[in-house]
Amino acid sequence: MPGTVTSTTLTSTTTVTSTSVLERVGRALSDPTRVRVLVALRDAPAYPSDLAEALGVSRQSLSNHLSCLRGCGLVVSVPEGRRSRYELVDPKLGHALTDLLGIVLAVDPEHEDHGHRRTPAGKAGARGPGVGPRPLP
Repeated sequence: MPGTVTSTTLTSTTTVTSTSVLERVGRALSDPTRVRVLVALRDAPAYPSDLAEALGVSRQSLSNHLSCLRGCGLVVSVPEGRRSRYELVDPKLGHALTDLLGIVLAVDPEHEDHGHRRTPAGKAGARGPGVGPRPLP
């Protein structure tokens, strides 16, 4: 069926529209920690404790991000005895991430806000006057 993508998990199969796939990927990529998790899983499957340590986040925080990524349909949990390993749901996602990382953007310095809201000129933002958004990792 044109315009649809089949998403398979270990327990069920769901067909979602291609626009829904993009919305789910967009949601996943909207958080810097989730981006780092996806990039790490692009290289190899990993256990949550190892990911938390490698990314420098708490296990609870990582658990929340993995839950979101599972909900978006981008990662799966593979039980291995008493542990679970996480991996990307589809190798094509790893290729897509690699392609996205290779994109060169033409960003106007006047509009370089990394998706953060800017405060009106002359107004102090949450981080103080004259302080721009935090750079992406």
